[in-house]
Amino acid sequence: MYKLLYKAFHSVYKNKTLSLSKHFYTCNFRQSHFNQISKEMLNIILQIVDSTKPIVQAATKAAAEAPHTSLFDLILKGGWLMIPIALLFFGTIYFFIERLLVINKANKIEDNFMAAVKDHISNGNIAAAKSYCKSSTSPIARVIEKGVSRIGKPIKEIERSMENVAELEIYKLERFLNILKIIAGIAPMFGFLGTIAGMMKLFEDIAADNNLSIGVIASGINIKMVTSASGLIVGIFAFICYNSLNGMIDRIVNKIESATADFLDLLQEPTEK
Repeated sequence: MYKLLYKAFHSVYKNKTLSLSKHFYTCNFRQSHFNQISKEMLNIILQIVDSTKPIVQAATKAAAEAPHTSLFDLILKGGWLMIPIALLFFGTIYFFIERLLVINKANKIEDNFMAAVKDHISNGNIAAAKSYCKSSTSPIARVIEKGVSRIGKPIKEIERSMENVAELEIYKLERFLNILKIIAGIAPMFGFLGTIAGMMKLFEDIAADNNLSIGVIASGINIKMVTSASGLIVGIFAFICYNSLNGMIDRIVNKIESATADFLDLLQEPTEK
């Protein structure tokens, strides 16, 4: 009985041992195979890196030895079309600064301006109120002065007279703004014209040399890219200047409307009492 149990146990133990041995052998084989593949891949990567070193060194050397192109040289590559684009650029700067100075001057007015006018009118001193308005160079003061000079006439007539003066003052502030708007529109068109000129030069050079080399293509593309970029830059700059000045004028218009409403309310106060 004991011998039979011993043989059965020994047989089971032997089978388990063989199974575990096979499992460990399989794992070791897979691990060694994985290590071999990893080493091969690493060798391939190192070979690729070594093979690209001369290319990288040559590119670095070429970049270091390449001649430096200044902004002036780059502009010259745009050709004769850069002349009108440059004129539009300097025109934008001139008209922007000129309008900016005028608008800033028009926006300056004393904080207590309306309070002082109200005191003079309340005291019945119309001449002093008119003289006080004339002492200011603000368009708001000129609109109020027109209203003061019409005191005694119907409110509707006073209001209409002040509106006419306000429209004239706004027109003076908006002078030359249309030029900036035109520049914002035509500068990119000059850039587009440069694109066409560059493509025409490109095809002309290809036809003349019967050669489709990089040098021939680059000469035409230089005109195309430089003029297009310059035209867009000038157009964007003019557009920003135009809208900035328009925003400043809108704020002055709001002040004129507010001062006009306060003045008309002041004239109607005695009749409401």
